[in-house]
Amino acid sequence: MGTTELAANLFRSTQAEEKLRRDQVQGKEEANQVHYQAGVIVRRAISELGGTMPEDLPTVESIKKLERAEKKKLGTGKGKKS
Repeated sequence: MGTTELAANLFRSTQAEEKLRRDQVQGKEEANQVHYQAGVIVRRAISELGGTMPEDLPTVESIKKLERAEKKKLGTGKGKKS
């Protein structure tokens, strides 16, 4: 997940947590509904601002794949004399 999607998800999560505390929400189903509604509102805000919806954002390469590529790149120069 890229920074835009991560930020939107973190915002949704923090706002839902605040609402859970503020409204003293009890029970799994009610808590899930609060998280769902927070997601709906965040998605609406993204849309109204003309942003790209999370499902339309480009996928980000996995950190493991990037690490392997970097190790491979660094490994190609080993054993060679300048």
